[in-house]
Amino acid sequence: MNPSDPAPASTRGIADVPNADGQQRPAVLCLSGGMDSTSLLLHLLASGHAVQAISFDYGQKHRIELERLADNLKYLQQQGYVVGHQVLDVSGLGEVFHSALTNRDWDVPHGFYAQANMKQTVVPNRNAIFASIAYGYALSVATRLQTPVKFALGVHSGDHAIYPDCRPDFYSALMRAFELGNWDSHLVELFLPYLNSDKTKILQQAMFSCNTLGLNFETVFRNTWTSYQPDAEGRADGRTGSDVERILAFAELGLVDPITYREPWEKVVEFARASQKAFESQGG
Repeated sequence: MNPSDPAPASTRGIADVPNADGQQRPAVLCLSGGMDSTSLLLHLLASGHAVQAISFDYGQKHRIELERLADNLKYLQQQGYVVGHQVLDVSGLGEVFHSALTNRDWDVPHGFYAQANMKQTVVPNRNAIFASIAYGYALSVATRLQTPVKFALGVHSGDHAIYPDCRPDFYSALMRAFELGNWDSHLVELFLPYLNSDKTKILQQAMFSCNTLGLNFETVFRNTWTSYQPDAEGRADGRTGSDVERILAFAELGLVDPITYREPWEKVVEFARASQKAFESQGG
């Protein structure tokens, strides 16, 4: 590589990522490759931030999300948006954590996202671990550049019922611990724009961000992944809680999800709506 050539997106530091207006407004983002974190990435880019994203390979069965994410980052770069990105290999966690998301012999449950059986998809202390690493990186960037950094996470209200580590009180307590345990913590601002939002509103904002950035919405979301249980052909299950929530959001907006499901779109929408109705009829 010629010394004057730009570094690959996977290795570029946050200070090296240009904004359209030439200003550097750094943000560190936990980026899974799913619908929520990808929508937040679009929002940060559309609002003029230089984004450094961190993803985690933690032994998840749906590791395909990282493969689709690589495709999305390549597409963004082709459109002129370079996102600093690195994947941290903590896959050994999957061998010791008790969760349907990491145990190969444990099928992910089907049904509506907020049903009690979806607790099987909880990965113990996952968000605390990931947030701690990402916060440490954000603080490192902030102190190196001596500038405030946004620490961005895409958690939203739909997560609260099943995942305790997605609730507002959790993040208040976590940030308090980070502040007590670090110098210069005032330089890092927690950014949770979707905390009280639902999947449909997140998707609407993503459409707006795509329009602002001149990106093709279908291309971006074809390169996202939400299903906790992909099949051998790389198709989404369509019946896990994460699938159902995503399907309902697209359907509510009159859109067809561009990813491929095991069953036709009409069938997965029918199952998602029936699952929601059954949950609500039980007092959910």
